[in-house]
Amino acid sequence: MKLTSFKSMERPGRWDSAFDPDMTEANLAMLMERPEISTIDALRFPRSVPLEGIIKNDCRLVKFKPGEIIIREGDYGNSAFLVISGKATVVIKPSLPSHLLGRSNTKKKTFWKVLSQLWSNSNIPEGRNTDLYIDKSTGLQKDDKTEHASLFNARDHQQIFKEPLQNISDIKEVPALKDIYDVVEFKSGKIFGEIAALGRVQRTSTIFAKTETVLLEIRWQGLRDIRKYDDGWRHIIDESYRNNVLKGHLREHPIFRELDEDALQQVANNTLFETYGSFEWYLTYSKSSDNLNKDENDVVVKQGDYADGLLLIAGGFGGVTMKVGSGERTLTYLRQGDYFGLDELYTSWKNDQETPLETSLTTLGYIHVLRVSTDILSELVFPSMTEPKSRLSDAADRPLANDALLEWAVENHFINGTQAMLINLDKCVRCDDCVTACSNSHDGNPRFTRQGQTHGASMVANACMHCLDPVCMIGCPTGAIHRSQGGGNVIINDVTCIGCGTCSNACPYKNIKMVEIQDQDGLSILDPKTQQPILKATKCDLCIDQLGGPACVNACPHDALKRVDFGNQDIFNMELN
Repeated sequence: MKLTSFKSMERPGRWDSAFDPDMTEANLAMLMERPEISTIDALRFPRSVPLEGIIKNDCRLVKFKPGEIIIREGDYGNSAFLVISGKATVVIKPSLPSHLLGRSNTKKKTFWKVLSQLWSNSNIPEGRNTDLYIDKSTGLQKDDKTEHASLFNARDHQQIFKEPLQNISDIKEVPALKDIYDVVEFKSGKIFGEIAALGRVQRTSTIFAKTETVLLEIRWQGLRDIRKYDDGWRHIIDESYRNNVLKGHLREHPIFRELDEDALQQVANNTLFETYGSFEWYLTYSKSSDNLNKDENDVVVKQGDYADGLLLIAGGFGGVTMKVGSGERTLTYLRQGDYFGLDELYTSWKNDQETPLETSLTTLGYIHVLRVSTDILSELVFPSMTEPKSRLSDAADRPLANDALLEWAVENHFINGTQAMLINLDKCVRCDDCVTACSNSHDGNPRFTRQGQTHGASMVANACMHCLDPVCMIGCPTGAIHRSQGGGNVIINDVTCIGCGTCSNACPYKNIKMVEIQDQDGLSILDPKTQQPILKATKCDLCIDQLGGPACVNACPHDALKRVDFGNQDIFNMELN
């Protein structure tokens, strides 16, 4: 199976910043002798990306105490893990309660509670009830800044275990957990988290340390290259993907929805998964030039080539372009659930003659694709398929003047947004009713700024877009930033947020703010240990607890503001506003 290399990662400077600068020669030697690594044929790796360099620069050793969460269900991650010593427990089903994972169970406010916000909101900016943050028994901040969150938090363990646990260091067995949940134990040599790391998908289960556990964390670049050059690791990862993820993707896709289980299995057996581009696109996103550097976009397939399989988009974003004179016209972009090459493949099958691709597909940041074999399509899918309508017709009919709007959305990566705040500046009278409504809905604290990138009369305001690829969620140490269980909105649990700034620093749109919180007397709340102000991350939550939805939209008296999903590309076939 082929995994195409990433241009941006092949250039010099990949290891300018090692994943673990404290990786000692002794630890490196120990790791190189482990059977999971020593059996890898290092001679198959190029001189520019040697196996030892991957282990030294793309890996780090991390330690977990009993009960500490390693990964949370629903999180996004950039790395996989290899168990070096100790034991880890996987909670399969049912899912652990959301509050145990640092998340919130937000409920809608009653009508009277919503109405009372008009006169009951505090006039103290970012005011908080100090009882939520300071533990009176210790005088310390609750959920204090620890390296890892603990599953056995003193306030929560009675809701999970039949008998209270008094001392975390005494935990040897957790039989009560087995009585309530389906669990599996991982021991030394087990690899986990590899699918989420290579496909940028959500973690499917929660894993915590059962004993003192040492793990080798492998970031996605290193995992990608080991998979690329070693047959053993590639087989393990590919089989895991097929068994746990692939059939679900195929079953949900309309092209394969009518296939029975046997046929679906045949399709899965003849599908490759490939990733192009860089997961870390947001680190190179330039606010000074307001766009992604197009020169760094990888070409997945070129116009005029012959397709060797149907490409299903499983994650990320791809641009569909066509040559016009000496330039390229962006016709559309693809994201999760879309596909590329079906028209040409079907025409080739129908006419028994290869048809070249009419367009090119390039990465916009990164793109994760499933490549379905042409032969299996010809055998199982095309004979019963209605001839597909060309997906280029709508794009070709779009006025050229509207191309500028599409290019603007693509260059600024607004295509990531599922709930972007779009303001028509011709209709907006700058009354700020939207800001006032937002403030009233959030205890006197507005959660967006009425400014942003503009194109003509259109402005995407600085408000959380609730992205399809929420890079802000990567690396949160407490699980405070997460997707809501209902609508999938990206929200922050104010109580479990520890103010580390990871989400704020990662957001390429600068839509998450770090604020100093105050008590109900207007005094800054200080961390008793450091005497520094306690910070919290804040952003738009789409008024998740309000009855009427986003207050900003409801409050606009001139219908100048709307929330748009840039995945609905009909907006580029008409006036954007």
